[in-house]
Amino acid sequence: MAKKYRYELPEHPVDYGVKVATVDLKIEPEAQRTLNLPRARAIAAEIKPHALGSIIVSQRSNGDLYIIDGQHRSEACRIAGIETIVAEVHRGLTIQEEATLFLIKNREASKTNAHDEYRIGLTAGLPLFVDTEDVLVSHSLKIGSTSSNQIGAVQGILAITDKYGADVLDDVLTVAEKAYGRTAEAWDGIVVGGLGEFLGRHRDVISGDADLDDLARKLAKRSSAARLIGDARSQATGFGSKSDGTGSRKMAAYRLIIDAWNTGRRKNRIGPS
Repeated sequence: MAKKYRYELPEHPVDYGVKVATVDLKIEPEAQRTLNLPRARAIAAEIKPHALGSIIVSQRSNGDLYIIDGQHRSEACRIAGIETIVAEVHRGLTIQEEATLFLIKNREASKTNAHDEYRIGLTAGLPLFVDTEDVLVSHSLKIGSTSSNQIGAVQGILAITDKYGADVLDDVLTVAEKAYGRTAEAWDGIVVGGLGEFLGRHRDVISGDADLDDLARKLAKRSSAARLIGDARSQATGFGSKSDGTGSRKMAAYRLIIDAWNTGRRKNRIGPS
């Protein structure tokens, strides 16, 4: 059973309804999303001071105020010449805890893009992101636009670690590379997601390097990564008869991987799920 990853913060003082000067507000780049200046300008163009709500800031031991949530509203105030804004002020947090608070506050809103969330999660030192990053580094991979040495399916690989554990993600990347080489297609979210479901669900059957090698060999013999991706897309859409989606493409790839695993096998066959 994979361990459960949680976002947690220590008890700390919080003051509500504090007016702060916008000129005094600072940004910690590694604990914040990237500023979208056009968005801030659009807010400034129609800004209504009484409808801004409260931003969230962290007051450090030296008195400096760092924005946790409300970066675009704060920037809009600066642009519009508004000198103060109401804030919820947290005190006594480390930079790592500031990053954790950012993720907690933005988790349900789903406003943070996956790459920003990953970077901030690493800054926070959260085990889910750190464990995932350790696996990527061990495979000489990093987060970015999918290419031979980068993976763009951030949410997909985090989901594997969260659901099944970092060891399963390690096996997924090992099999993908052995089957398809270091190519963008090998790290595609459909391939990685399908392998994650297969290796995560069937740990009782897939045991040791020999089984991983056998799976990689069968996948390579059966088709290319591009073919697996194409077949998964076709099956997920019912060859054009129904809607497509990330989850359905991943599960279609999972079923195709089961077919490859079962080829020529009498023992340890896996039934359809």
